[in-house]
Amino acid sequence: LAGGLNKGFIVTRREMAPKPSYAKGRKSQRNGLIKEVIREVVGFAPYERRMIELLKIGSASTFKRALKLAKKRLGTHKRGKKKRDEM
Repeated sequence: LAGGLNKGFIVTRREMAPKPSYAKGRKSQRNGLIKEVIREVVGFAPYERRMIELLKIGSASTFKRALKLAKKRLGTHKRGKKKRDEM
């Protein structure tokens, strides 16, 4: 009696087409353009403006302070770093 990982009837794996949900969030040319237009029309949030001011000063401490501000507003370190690079 076979048990463990290799138990059961032996079959060949079918190659499935990728799910459409895997493409969610991928930046297409169209979406990039739309985001750009929206950013032009709407402008920056108050915390984003504050970040830009901190980054204009350009010292290491204000660079870190900008990351701290972004982290506080966005929730995670990774999102904060991405936002700081975007600004």
